[in-house]
Amino acid sequence: MKSLLFFALGLMLLLEGIIPFLFPRQWRDTINRIAQLTDGQIRFVGLLVLLCGLATLSLVHIFS
Repeated sequence: MKSLLFFALGLMLLLEGIIPFLFPRQWRDTINRIAQLTDGQIRFVGLLVLLCGLATLSLVHIFS
């Protein structure tokens, strides 16, 4: 179980690093645009990402 958790963490870090590595200027522009959003807008995006992650985990559990 621990190895699966570290595998998932490593995969997440790998995926998170691809965009800034390949497109640093566009990534910086996106971060600057995100910084200009209100707290409510950022929370809404965070909620959507959480729900997508939950849905993905649920689908993986159902189909495995």
